[in-house]
Amino acid sequence: MSSRFAAALVAVVVTIASAIGTTQAHEGHDHQDEAPAAVATAVPAGAESASDQFELVALPRGGGLDIYLDAYATNAPVEGASIEIETPEGARKAQAAAGQPYRLEGEFLKKPGHYDLIATVQAAGTTDVLPLSIGVPEPAAGAPAQLALASTTILQPLAAVMLGIGIVLGLALGRILWRRGAAILALALLAGVILAPRQGFAHGGEDHGDDEHGGVAAASVAGPLARRLPDGSIYVPKPLQRIFEVRTVIAASGSHRRAIELPGRIIPDPNASGFVQAAIAGRLSPPPGGFPRLGTQVKAGDVLAYVTPPLQAIDRSDMRQRQGELDQQIAIVERRVARYEYLVPSGAATQTQLEEARLELQGLRDRRTSLDRARRESEALTAPVSGIIADGNPVAGQVAQANAVIFQVIDPNKLWVEALSYDAVADTMAASAQTSSGATLPLSFRGAGFADRSQSVPVHFAIDGEAGGLRAGQFVTVLVSKPDERKGIALPRTAVVRNANGQDFVFDHVGAERFEARPVRVEPLDGDRVLILAGLEGGRRVVVQGAELLNQVR
Repeated sequence: MSSRFAAALVAVVVTIASAIGTTQAHEGHDHQDEAPAAVATAVPAGAESASDQFELVALPRGGGLDIYLDAYATNAPVEGASIEIETPEGARKAQAAAGQPYRLEGEFLKKPGHYDLIATVQAAGTTDVLPLSIGVPEPAAGAPAQLALASTTILQPLAAVMLGIGIVLGLALGRILWRRGAAILALALLAGVILAPRQGFAHGGEDHGDDEHGGVAAASVAGPLARRLPDGSIYVPKPLQRIFEVRTVIAASGSHRRAIELPGRIIPDPNASGFVQAAIAGRLSPPPGGFPRLGTQVKAGDVLAYVTPPLQAIDRSDMRQRQGELDQQIAIVERRVARYEYLVPSGAATQTQLEEARLELQGLRDRRTSLDRARRESEALTAPVSGIIADGNPVAGQVAQANAVIFQVIDPNKLWVEALSYDAVADTMAASAQTSSGATLPLSFRGAGFADRSQSVPVHFAIDGEAGGLRAGQFVTVLVSKPDERKGIALPRTAVVRNANGQDFVFDHVGAERFEARPVRVEPLDGDRVLILAGLEGGRRVVVQGAELLNQVR
């Protein structure tokens, strides 16, 4: 009797659990063989059209058209153009606003359907006709979401009731069935009753986090966001292209001179720079205006510092002895001059003797004065050329050794580049230098060394034009064009990006809003450009600005 009651009770529980799972799966619907419903696109699909001059993209938004007009070759926005569009309601002119796309309003754009339009574009003296095909989709219905919300509201109280029934039945089974195997079976049935409502609610609330078909959340972000497509290309809407400032050029194949890279550094022009050194050892003292600071503009001949030589004890003793001897000689000559002045009127002494005595006295006094000055005077250190103080940190009272460099003066507008080359560099080769920040400096050949320096030959170039922001000792990369020419496509260095495995590639603008990455083989051409040797053919629109941002799109 006990086993029959247990079997009947098990059958009742299984039936209840199955009923709950089936009922809550989806309001009487079975989804085992039903295909997922299509979700409406959140952003209406637009239309695009292009010619040799312009590229136009029209997007239906807010009952009108947002029109993006760009130059076909450069992808730069075209401002101040006149766009007239033939619509089912007649000719309409798109309105322009600064910093905004062109806007076309029309009642026909508020009705779902397919419309063929013709746009006439006039800009910068050029007129072009572009056809458009616009599809305005049906508005998305909101009934399924309301139905799902109502289903969730009804099923939640039912789940609570069934959970209580399951607990009571489980306790009853535990008291009736004493054997361990029967108790385990009761607990399994209890778990089935508890889990059945939860499985049903996973669909009742319309939560499909793992739905392979995307769902509403995926559709809501599909339109306006940049993303990689399944074929590997990148979709970037026109509004984001304006933010990224994506620019392109038409690739053209030709013959170019190949460049070799040489390590180099900035050096001062030897004719426009110099060192301020002390000829003798001594103590430094500042000029009346103080020591010049780094970066101070100075002129040739300006006093930058003074050097006072120290006097040893023996030097002071010798100097005092010389001073005493001179004082004695001066006193003797002064008496001789006085005697000659007394005797000349009487004719006892000649005028010549008097003048010679006076000259001797003047010479002795000059020697005595110079000896006193030698003990007090300092050596003035002056600027050898005009320029700025590039180096130097003197301190008052500092003892400078002989030949020590106190200051370095450099003319910042006259700088050279010293490069190290393992091959001979002729003066007919064009050269340029590139800094770490990407700036390019045109160079003029000045000469090459004849002696090796670490198995290389130093080559000097002068920087043509402005050299602002550079400093002596700064490292640069020197590009020297070789006389031989190679065929390829010359592109700016900013067009080439590198992925994680080290492969170089460029982005091909294959559509108004699509870009494809093309692996290429490159080599340096000059400071601004690289040469594409393989992987790209002429006539393609290649991204030269914003390629790094496109590479970050996932």
